[in-house]
Amino acid sequence: MTRTSTRLRALFETGKTVVKPGTYDALSAVVAERAGFKCCGLSGYAVSAALLGRPDVGLVTMTEMVDVARRITHAVSIPLIADVDTGYGNAINAIRTAEEFITAGVAGFHIEDQVAPKRCGHFAGKQIIPVEEMVGKLRAVDHVRKELDPDFLLIARCDARGVAGGSVDALIERSNRYLDAGADHIFPEGLTSEEELVRCVREINGPIHYNRAGISPRIPLARLNEIGVALVSNATGALRASAAALVDYLDDFMRDDVEAVVRYEKSRTDRQHPTAAMHAFLGLERIHELEKEFLPADAAAKYEGSLGYR
Repeated sequence: MTRTSTRLRALFETGKTVVKPGTYDALSAVVAERAGFKCCGLSGYAVSAALLGRPDVGLVTMTEMVDVARRITHAVSIPLIADVDTGYGNAINAIRTAEEFITAGVAGFHIEDQVAPKRCGHFAGKQIIPVEEMVGKLRAVDHVRKELDPDFLLIARCDARGVAGGSVDALIERSNRYLDAGADHIFPEGLTSEEELVRCVREINGPIHYNRAGISPRIPLARLNEIGVALVSNATGALRASAAALVDYLDDFMRDDVEAVVRYEKSRTDRQHPTAAMHAFLGLERIHELEKEFLPADAAAKYEGSLGYR
């Protein structure tokens, strides 16, 4: 079977901007694949919110992120690109980080040049490490992926634009150093205008990953193609939509009790929503097929004809 990292690299051969929706668990990744996206991202912000109920300030551990990543790679066939924050330490820590994510089936990741504990790329108060320290991390990850998965995509995220006194000049200078150290793509975080993005595409000597979120402008896909952006993420869109739906449903449930439940179920059915038949959406029929194939006949038969809720 072709590695997902190899399939991910093939997506860029078209020369069109690849869209990477942010996911945070197996279900959100399944929905992204069903929608037709060719890859998905594991958002650190979204995992911090979904797993811990906390903002993205460096609280999620490497092992927690790897666990979520592994669940996603087992649930979907599309390539997954993970957010590994700062690599969870220095260059030696980054070696283990690379080993863990590669063996979890991740197709690539982005690692950033922030001081740990990091902060969301669109928060105030960020700090960055010396460029030589980041170069060492990238060289270390590059060494690991050459041994374990040469097609693994190494994306260097540069937060120099968003620190106090930061500039696009500093970001571009650092980014080109990162490419020389082995990075495949550059992720210039915290850009504030289309003009800054155009300049990054023009002056950084490698493909650009743009984060269409936070303080950065929501540039349409057609324009990103014109500019020449390789990869665009919408890191927290699915999380925010899910959180809004949860708030609305549970507020209604608290107020109206079972009437809210019935109203919600009827709405899904009337709209012929895919989740109206939730068991089918999650693949229960495939489980039944496997039961018939691999369980003893009497064991499989006990599931036939039983009452079933959709």
